[in-house]
Amino acid sequence: MAAMIKYKLSRKPRIMFVGINPHYGSYRRGVPFSNNKMFWYLLNRSGVIGENMEDLRDDAKLRRIYEDRFVQVYNLNFTNLINRPSRDVSQLKRGEGIFGRKRIIGEITRCEPRVVCFVGRVTYAKFTGSDDFDFGWQRMILRSKVYVMHFPIRGEASVRVRELKEMSRAAGDVKR
Repeated sequence: MAAMIKYKLSRKPRIMFVGINPHYGSYRRGVPFSNNKMFWYLLNRSGVIGENMEDLRDDAKLRRIYEDRFVQVYNLNFTNLINRPSRDVSQLKRGEGIFGRKRIIGEITRCEPRVVCFVGRVTYAKFTGSDDFDFGWQRMILRSKVYVMHFPIRGEASVRVRELKEMSRAAGDVKR
């Protein structure tokens, strides 16, 4: 494995996105959700970021966007519950997210995001240890609003765009 994802976390981000774990392709590229770039396209379509679509398709340009603009310009953070890459979640071991849960709570405590977005139902279920919840707003964690969005690569894009817009509004608009 050549590279790994370096998560840059800032204080008081608008939204902290929490994924389950990186895919091998994303891990190799060093950019979250870069194996299937649909999440980046959805961020762009929803107005959470404002980038040229062609730049999002190009691995080198996407890496620069992630490294130079994601935190500094858009005031967003990415992290994963489990940092070990896998092809899909079926390769994760039972209990593997326990350490990640403690780490995520620590990151939320230190960073104080306005909104914590769990990307996909499986991520939040592994985080909480329960699957008794619906998509959308959840109980707050410390002073952060919590949202569980649909996973970006399954289903209608319009649902995800609507969810991202809702979170962005709740996080407060900032000038870009």
